[in-house]
Amino acid sequence: MREITFREALREALREEMLRDERVFILGEDVGVYGGAFGVTQGLLEQFGEERVRDTPISEAAIIGAATGAALTGMRPVAEIMFMDFVTIGMDQIINQAAKIRYMFGGRASVPMVVRVAAGSGTGAAAQHSQTLEAIFCHIPGLKVVAPSSPADAKGLLIASIRDNNPVVFMEHKLLYGVKGPVPDATAPLPLGAADVKREGRMLTIISYSNMVRRALEAAEVLARKGISAEVLDLRTLSPLDRGAMIESVKKTGRALVVHEAVQQAGLGGEIASLIAESEAFDYLDAPIRRLGGAFAPMPYCPELEKASVPQTPEIVATAEALMEEGK
Repeated sequence: MREITFREALREALREEMLRDERVFILGEDVGVYGGAFGVTQGLLEQFGEERVRDTPISEAAIIGAATGAALTGMRPVAEIMFMDFVTIGMDQIINQAAKIRYMFGGRASVPMVVRVAAGSGTGAAAQHSQTLEAIFCHIPGLKVVAPSSPADAKGLLIASIRDNNPVVFMEHKLLYGVKGPVPDATAPLPLGAADVKREGRMLTIISYSNMVRRALEAAEVLARKGISAEVLDLRTLSPLDRGAMIESVKKTGRALVVHEAVQQAGLGGEIASLIAESEAFDYLDAPIRRLGGAFAPMPYCPELEKASVPQTPEIVATAEALMEEGK
C-alpha cells in the first residue's frame, strides 16, 4: 500500500469530498493562495477556484460564523482555524449557535460543518499557539470532536466528518502533519465514535488519542522488551466516546492508563477513568486507573520546559511500570 503524509491524507479527503459534493467548500485564513498555514489546502484553489476555496479576514468569529450560516442554508463548509488556541475567538458561534441549532429546531435545521484546528505543542510556539483544548468541546452537547493519530485515520475520519449532519471539531496535531503512513487509494469514511486497537496486549491498556498514540506505541515497544504486554487503544473520536471498546479492553487486561497531552486537570482522562470505574470493567481491575496528562501551566517557549510539560515516551513507560506493580 502507498504511504503518504498526514497532511496529504487530509488534502486528499478535502479534494475527494469537493469533487463528490459541490456543496463542500473551504474557508479560512490563508487557505487559498498560501495553501493553508500548514500546507493542507495547497493546490485546491487552482483546482476549485475562489468560490470554493475562500481566503477570509483575520477573524475566527467571522470564519466560524460564516460557516455556521452557510451550513444552515444547505452548504457543507470546512473552516480552517490556523491554531486551535484561536478558536476561542469563535466560541459563541460554535457553542451557543452551531451546537444548539439542530436541537432547538427539532431536527428541522442542521449545521453540517467541520472546524479544522491545528493543535498541540512541540514546535516552540509557546503559550498562545500550543494548546489542546478538546475537553472544552467534549463538554458541549451537539458537537462531535475528532482527533486522528495516523494518515489513514485522518483521511477516513475527515471524510466522515464532512458528511456528518452535525458540527465537528476536527483536531490535527501539528507534529503529525509530516508523519507518513499507509493509506488506501480508495478510502471509505470511518465511523465517528469508533475506537481502534492499534496494538494488541494482555496486561495493561493504554488509552490515548492524537499524537500521544504514537508515544504510547513507542512505550508499548519498550514495555514489551521488559516483559509487559500493553494494549494501545486509539479513541480517534473524543465525542462521542467509544465506551464499549474501552470497557472490553480493560476487562481483558485488568489495568488502565489514560494518556493525553492536554492539561491533566479537568482533562478528558478524568471522564474516561470515570466511565471505566462506573462500568462492569471495574470488577476486572487489578489496580487503580491511572492518568497521565500535561502540566497545569501555560506552555513554555523554552524547548526543554516545553518537552517537560507534556508526557514523553519514557514517562509513559515509567507510569505503566508503576501501575504493573500496584495490586500485586
